[in-house]
Amino acid sequence: MHGRIYLDNAATSFPKPPAVLRAMMEYSLEIGASPGRGAYAESRRGAGILGRCRERLCELFGGRSPEHVIFTLNCSDALNLAIHGIVKGVRRRSPGAPVHVVTSAMDHNSVLRPLNDLAHEGVECTRVRASGEGRVEPADVERAIRPETRLVTLVHASNVTGTIQDVAAVGEICRRRGVPFLVDAAQSLGHAPLDVEAMGIDLLAFPGHKGLLGPLGTGGLYIRPELEALLEPVRQGGTGSRSESDAQPRELPDRYESGSHNTVGIAGLMAGVEWLLGRGVARVRAHELALAEQFLESMRGISGFRVLGPRALAHRVGVFSLVHESLGPTAVAAELERRAGVLARAGLHCAPGAHESIGAISRGGACRLSLGPFVTPEQLEAACACLREIGRDAPGLCHPEGLGSSIHPASV
Repeated sequence: MHGRIYLDNAATSFPKPPAVLRAMMEYSLEIGASPGRGAYAESRRGAGILGRCRERLCELFGGRSPEHVIFTLNCSDALNLAIHGIVKGVRRRSPGAPVHVVTSAMDHNSVLRPLNDLAHEGVECTRVRASGEGRVEPADVERAIRPETRLVTLVHASNVTGTIQDVAAVGEICRRRGVPFLVDAAQSLGHAPLDVEAMGIDLLAFPGHKGLLGPLGTGGLYIRPELEALLEPVRQGGTGSRSESDAQPRELPDRYESGSHNTVGIAGLMAGVEWLLGRGVARVRAHELALAEQFLESMRGISGFRVLGPRALAHRVGVFSLVHESLGPTAVAAELERRAGVLARAGLHCAPGAHESIGAISRGGACRLSLGPFVTPEQLEAACACLREIGRDAPGLCHPEGLGSSIHPASV
């Protein structure tokens, strides 16, 4: 990407560590076989990749049982398994029982759309409000819990404002109230420390292709041991195990993993996780916080722009949404690419509630810039210099999409 500055790591990380590409190439050229579908060496090697990747993931987020790491297509697929699986489990154990789910205004459509679909089947949902900085108060979550609440789900870090939620406090509430707690770690795992046991997380959904630095088409759901008794599978099929039976196996991970695995992708994912373990998430976090501080300081002097979200670095990840007083988000993103090859994402980012909370929905959202472990200070300064130019030239660039919009005062 010569001459390009990639600042869309919230969508997918780029570049990947070279080891990720090497692992995928090695699998493609030297192994190729489907795990669990043969007794020959190549199939066993493929199965070994799956097992080692589960182990590395547990090492990363403090999981107790590698067999409870379920590979999925992506984070959306993992969230669907968790949400639909919990509801299906309630319905199977207690037909006709009321089902209520608590989520938040900051959550992604990967949570909101499954819940909206389940509303047609009688599932009730409470969306806890968020502040103008995108913060959800744990006390508000507790107040939303009812006797019939079967699941609480919360995004760990917002893909719009970068706000880190206090999942440990919510986890303690859920344990005390006896309600399973699902966390969407799409923007946090690999970027910030996360421990499922210390934070009281029962279900952890994550993508493989963002902070974990693996390829697209990978992700997973960690299920706290014993919680599988509440979580029904949402698809069935071949697993390579217990083939004599037409019933889905009960053992994990086969209970939730039907069909052939994306083993070439999981080989890359394992390499990405091993890169993170070797580097240390704390070191990645320190690098991104230094860039975040640089960015926020540079933005203070740029005319017409506001950065939405928390002021305190400790309360955010490196995801920043910008709004301009006269330019719409698409115009800002287009100018960034045209002038300096800066790649950013404009729009609502599949999180309309988050944009409504920060006051940006009426203008079609914001322009988002997101950091990663390979972004350099020089690249970030080039992006900020381009934003200064856009701010200076804005009177001649006015675009209809950005006129007449109000911005929430909670901004940097």
